[in-house]
Amino acid sequence: MVNQILAALLLVGSATALFPDCVKGPMSNNTVCDTTKSPRERAEAFVKLLTLQEKVSLTGNTSPEIERLGLPKYEWWSEGLHGVAQGNPGITFADFGKEFGHATSFPMPITMGAAFDDEMITEVFKVVGMEARAFNNANRGGLDYWTPNVNPFRDPRWGRGQEVAGEDPFHIGSYVKALVLGLQGQNEDQYKRTIATCKHFTAYDVENWHGMERYEFDAKVSIQDLAEYHAPSFQACAREANVSAFMCTYNAVNGIPTCADSHLLDTILRKHWKWEAEEQWVTSDCDSVQTIFAPHGYAHNPEEAVAAALNAGVDVNCGIYYQMHLEKAIAQGLTTVEKLDRAVVRQYSSLIRLGYFDPADKQPYRALGWSDVDTKEARDLAYKAAVSGIALLKNDDILPLKLKKGMSVAVVGEWGNATKQMQGNYLGRPAYLISPLMAFEKEPGITVNYAFGCGGGADPRTDEWAPALEAARNSDIIIYFGGIDNEQEAEAKDRNSIGWTPSQKDFMQHLASLGKPMVVAQMGGGSVDSAFIRDDSRIGGLLWGGYPGQSGGQALVDIMLGRVAPAGRLTTTQYPEEYAKQVSMLDMGMRPSKTNPGRTYMWYSGTPTYPYGFGLHYTNFSASVSLDTKTSSNTFDIGKLIAACDSYSPKLNWLDLCPFASLKVDVTNDGKTTSDYSALAFVSGEYGPLPRPHKKLVSYARLHDVAPGKAKSAELKLTLNSLSRVDEQGRRILYPGKYKIAIDTTPELAEVEFVLEGDEVVLDYYPIAPSEDETAPVIEMERVQQIMEL
Repeated sequence: MVNQILAALLLVGSATALFPDCVKGPMSNNTVCDTTKSPRERAEAFVKLLTLQEKVSLTGNTSPEIERLGLPKYEWWSEGLHGVAQGNPGITFADFGKEFGHATSFPMPITMGAAFDDEMITEVFKVVGMEARAFNNANRGGLDYWTPNVNPFRDPRWGRGQEVAGEDPFHIGSYVKALVLGLQGQNEDQYKRTIATCKHFTAYDVENWHGMERYEFDAKVSIQDLAEYHAPSFQACAREANVSAFMCTYNAVNGIPTCADSHLLDTILRKHWKWEAEEQWVTSDCDSVQTIFAPHGYAHNPEEAVAAALNAGVDVNCGIYYQMHLEKAIAQGLTTVEKLDRAVVRQYSSLIRLGYFDPADKQPYRALGWSDVDTKEARDLAYKAAVSGIALLKNDDILPLKLKKGMSVAVVGEWGNATKQMQGNYLGRPAYLISPLMAFEKEPGITVNYAFGCGGGADPRTDEWAPALEAARNSDIIIYFGGIDNEQEAEAKDRNSIGWTPSQKDFMQHLASLGKPMVVAQMGGGSVDSAFIRDDSRIGGLLWGGYPGQSGGQALVDIMLGRVAPAGRLTTTQYPEEYAKQVSMLDMGMRPSKTNPGRTYMWYSGTPTYPYGFGLHYTNFSASVSLDTKTSSNTFDIGKLIAACDSYSPKLNWLDLCPFASLKVDVTNDGKTTSDYSALAFVSGEYGPLPRPHKKLVSYARLHDVAPGKAKSAELKLTLNSLSRVDEQGRRILYPGKYKIAIDTTPELAEVEFVLEGDEVVLDYYPIAPSEDETAPVIEMERVQQIMEL
């Protein structure tokens, strides 16, 4: 039977969107087609129609057609990290120039996150979801999207850091709530727009570093760091965003591959976080079920590997390992048909929530078509997302550029005519890609002198230097576009260095020596130490652009010319170059130690080149802040705060989400340029045990178009979680002590202080794993010890 399943899979094409016929088809009289029943009832009825072999065939990412039931083939794997993407089996673009030959390509999350604008994120992913539905209706895409990536950017060398919103877990959690709302729609909607998938659960942030590949890495993480740093973004996915799917990882955590870890996938995810709806399912990463056997060696053989994953709660296997080995595993008593049924019910309950079995005329999403892809509104939003995330890091009164007719600009560097580079990874095919060169060449009355110049990466050659230096000599202003791209940072590719290459530095210094006004645009997702640019008075300006998407070149040029004022903020710490030599990427510790200077802005013990949250403007802002509570006192009794939580309606499921207060932030534009402003609120103070973090982000909001001499206000919500810390046992605790909340960073614009009195209170806890995982195959303890030592 395995050979028959594999043969069927070979016949499955990449198009996916045919629907079951619930009017005249074989299942039309079955409960699965009865729209008056619940998704669980309908899915359970469907599963009862299946043979064992058919159930097994549906557990891979590619589910073949079951002709006797009129069930079409279906592809569970589609990608939409920042737009409907190519390079995955779920999505098929038509030839360029034809209908469904392109889709909107937004900036990468590292750039969109720098906007600190959750409302914009919701709108972006609403567009992604609508375009995904249009592709689905044209039989060119699935309904399940394996996005977002919510692993925090722990180490600046991580190749996939560009896929996430930054290094701060609160920020990622807030970002993902906005994203899931856009991609899926409201929880109470009858039909979901699409399915979102939070990945990679958990502690996944090593690709291939000095030969240690993600497939074999065993992340040794303390309970404290798991609870405090790695869990919050996933917790937000499950508890607050109510995301429909999770993805486990290639790596192991503390000796157990995550896809075989029932404590992680059941005790924590489903039970503790109450992620228990029938339509919520877990997928493996692609072939990470196989890695349970090899290379992890956690299971003795393939049958034990698939049993461990299914028992732990992995419902979909990206790959064919389930389809190859589950029947044998059931026959050997390693897992059960009931657990297989549970997985298939979860899968098809989610398709029912998407309207997969329902009449098209009752579903607004089934009416979407090509006219709903790449609309003017989507193009405008892609541009807005790009300009909103670009950050100004240095400005010695050179920006905005004061260009006049007849002047000339040198556009040089490996990103100067970048098009596809602007998209980053998991990219789609947009209608257009605008490079910086293209944008400058559209400017009337301006001469543009372009040359490639210095190559990126470790390319030491000077072959292209002469034309670039000549272009610079013949120009009034020099702009260098450079940094890193997917040649240096990508999936399966981590970096070793976090500095500009020696040839890039040398080339920029040659340009600076010409004595012309000069600006650098630093591109790419991972941190690159720009201290030498910051400290070189010959270089007047520095912008960070990340991966700004289809309109990225236009966005960069419009900011340089002052048509739009920059208001982006760095979402990662820009470390000194020597940081990469001070700590192993495999050291998962967050706090400073003898072998680790500490990670992220919360714990780094050195002086960053540019701190987290940094971003200049073309104007000056001032701010005031007040704590909006029911009392005029700035002293609060912890016991009374906890008691007040019982009065909230609807009843709170988690004490840490209990509201504390609102921060009223008034921001005034004291300069001459209209500009957005992102108000970031950080808490710090003397509370809880040592060591204490420098500060942590607890709330933020973006104010739009603050005019000169005018003020706008933001209301920032705080919960008890905002004030809490996590102890060594993974307990989230509200401590008595002195607290300060400051607005902005370097410098702080305003602050408010208050005191909490009384006894400390545990708000939440991170369940600690039992000594043995009862759902995993039994492996002798001596062998477990050997694996952990390796």
